[in-house]
Amino acid sequence: MGTETVRALKGVSFDVNAGEFLTIMGSSGSGKTTLLNILGCLDKPTDGDYLLDGVNISGLSRNELARLRNNKIGFVFQSYNLLPRTSALENVELPLLYNSGISSKERKEKAVKALEAVKLAERMDHKPNELSGGQQQRVAIARALVNEPVMILADEATGNLDSKTSYEIMALMQELNQQQGKTIVFVTHEPDIAAFSSRTIRLRDGKILKDTVNETKKSAKEVLAAIPVADDY
Repeated sequence: MGTETVRALKGVSFDVNAGEFLTIMGSSGSGKTTLLNILGCLDKPTDGDYLLDGVNISGLSRNELARLRNNKIGFVFQSYNLLPRTSALENVELPLLYNSGISSKERKEKAVKALEAVKLAERMDHKPNELSGGQQQRVAIARALVNEPVMILADEATGNLDSKTSYEIMALMQELNQQQGKTIVFVTHEPDIAAFSSRTIRLRDGKILKDTVNETKKSAKEVLAAIPVADDY
């Protein structure tokens, strides 16, 4: 910023193990976005190393980073980022269009399988404006899964959803993690969402303030089951 050097992250060091469900927390300005951009191979660190599935990203070109992102990482965003005029199925197929080794038939099969994994197979022909917010986020999660990435990176993925729908999305995330062994890094500012993960890293002023195992990890399914059903009037 002008002549001043702002260090968004300072000496941050941690591992994410295969099959882990990790949340990253921190207030605005703590370094969450910069860390997320580095984890997602959108930015390179100015110093230090980041190894993704054994690959050091610091020496890669922009095209190599793009290939690595597409093959190794599934992104889920707060605002869903779905193409409005295309169906759920076509939205999920999108990352596979960049893989010339996959036929159109195989692309569709993979997209259908991903939508089945998020329990949305019966809505695959619907456009985003014909889906609820929770259903749109499920489509976004299916899109993140379709390339079978080594890591799912979620940025405030429940931020636009009401509490019940948020818990439904977290129940799905827990299922993907526990039953399918998916590695998930989930950025959130909500403690009740972080409680569903197995480990939480808390950032402050670009440094790791705490890195703790969640001994009392909650089950999103159980929390959902405890929500009283609203009476119809």
